[in-house]
Amino acid sequence: MELRITGYDHPDAVTLTAAVQQEYVRRYGDVDTTEMLAEHFAAPHGVFVVGYLDGEPVACGGWRAKDSSYEYLRDGDAELKRMFVVPGARGRGLSRVLLRHLESSAAGAGRRRVVLETGTEQPEAVALYTSEGYAPITKFGVYRCAPESICLGKELAAG
Repeated sequence: MELRITGYDHPDAVTLTAAVQQEYVRRYGDVDTTEMLAEHFAAPHGVFVVGYLDGEPVACGGWRAKDSSYEYLRDGDAELKRMFVVPGARGRGLSRVLLRHLESSAAGAGRRRVVLETGTEQPEAVALYTSEGYAPITKFGVYRCAPESICLGKELAAG
């Protein structure tokens, strides 16, 4: 898979993040209402990546800087957002490649921990993150009070 930094507002990123939202509708009954702006993913405060197979966009994800001004987070956090692989490309380890790339990028930017929110209706995501060393953290974000919300974090090695 070829990974390209595209930005959150790139047409391929827009298409894939719309597909992510439809996945949330299918699994949870509604879209994710977390505020997401292109500038959240602009260097040096974040990055958004699209993965391509044979020139076709098949995966996406990004991180954005977060700090202690956000409830339950701390200085040096990077929040992982919109990790997604299209159904036809799943089962090939692409999400793991993308995740490791994003972690490396965040560490290189001086972030010390990656945090994320997923949910009980995404068991594949939970399995991926826990297999990569993520552990439960205090819930944060728009869905912190939702029973299906799962928040995980992982300390990063210095970039």
